[in-house]
Amino acid sequence: MTGLWSRAAAVAAQTPASRNRYVDFLRALSIGAVVLGHWIQAAPYTGGAEITLSNALEYQPWTRWLTWVFQVMPVFFLVGGYSNGVSWQSASQKGKSYAEWLEARLRRLLGPVLALLAVWVLLGAGMGLGGVDAGLVGGLSRMALIPTWFLAVYIMVVLVVPLTYAAWRRFGLWSFWALVAAAIIDDVLFLAADLTVVGWANYAFIWVAVHQLGYAWRDGYTAGLRRGAAWAALGGAALVAMVTLGPYPVSMVSVPGDEISNSLPPKLPMLALALVHTGLLLSIEGPMRRWLDRAVPWTATVLVNGMIMTIFLWHLTAATLVIGVALLLGDVGLGVDPATGGWWTVRPLWLAVYALALIPCVLAFGRLERSGSAGRSRPGWLLAGGAVVACAGLALLALGGIAAEGAGPLGLRLWVLALPFAGAALAGVNPLAGARAG
Repeated sequence: MTGLWSRAAAVAAQTPASRNRYVDFLRALSIGAVVLGHWIQAAPYTGGAEITLSNALEYQPWTRWLTWVFQVMPVFFLVGGYSNGVSWQSASQKGKSYAEWLEARLRRLLGPVLALLAVWVLLGAGMGLGGVDAGLVGGLSRMALIPTWFLAVYIMVVLVVPLTYAAWRRFGLWSFWALVAAAIIDDVLFLAADLTVVGWANYAFIWVAVHQLGYAWRDGYTAGLRRGAAWAALGGAALVAMVTLGPYPVSMVSVPGDEISNSLPPKLPMLALALVHTGLLLSIEGPMRRWLDRAVPWTATVLVNGMIMTIFLWHLTAATLVIGVALLLGDVGLGVDPATGGWWTVRPLWLAVYALALIPCVLAFGRLERSGSAGRSRPGWLLAGGAVVACAGLALLALGGIAAEGAGPLGLRLWVLALPFAGAALAGVNPLAGARAG
């Protein structure tokens, strides 16, 4: 760990004065919230004949209010909008093509996830050979691969950055409000007209809208305590109204048994939550940036950002492996009822074990985050096409896991597993490039 801190300190010392360190800090903070939230809500339970892969939101409804804090996907897209706006403008000024810009982005985003999927193919095959039920393999892998849905959506948003940035430059905040209007119409069609298929369009409308807020942040539209508070108040009022007067549930993540999910696909409360998070976080940007001028907090931020994709992608796999070991050891620790206070008593121990299990994953696969050097140049349309194919596979894996009853050899969904690798190959993404560069 001393060596990692020293390397991070060396990188931190070279940070140019023009860099907005708060962007990197929010990215790291969000990862921490995601990891902690997932680990807390995970509630595997063997009170019956078989293990139940449930979560605390089902057993203790009051915890659903906590998702207003731990559902930080809006912050990811906000930070992504800021970063993508900076990088795309810089690339354009330097005369770089869309293909050159996108290639570097895809290496950083797609490369690390391929290693995760490869490990799960091996785990799935091993469990299948060992006689483990394909349905259980699918459930475990579906839980572990939850982060891939975000990656799939985020990559799709990255693909259209030249268009969204051009819309921002021409129309400013109207490019955000137009998407808000589209999301409202989409929800009305979904809820009132029962056109559930159109609801999936809100993956584009809502997350691109939040991404536009990242452009607004960069250009100073949300700067300062007064503006930040106004955005937060607007979002907070809308959010409270929607969950108390409207048809929307309180939870900002899906809860089994709820008729409506605010996140699958995203609904208007998620957009309102994005305004709350944006306003609150950016209202304190000034003092936070001054704090990040100090060596220790900035070095810690650099350290986390250097392995951020690895932490994000592997944190649920680490938890799943811990649960698997607990099953092999005779269901140790899995018999505590999630509906009781005793379940909370043992949470700190589970969190500590999950964290210990994550460390070797980060050490083993963290190097894959380093983007390495570019390979043979490919046209932009081929890069984008490959990314779409890969994202389709990632989304299907997040929804259904790697295995299902009767799916194929050993129960593995081979054609779904093949999509991310095929898409990466089309895009020229080599998952080992970062490791060689490191």
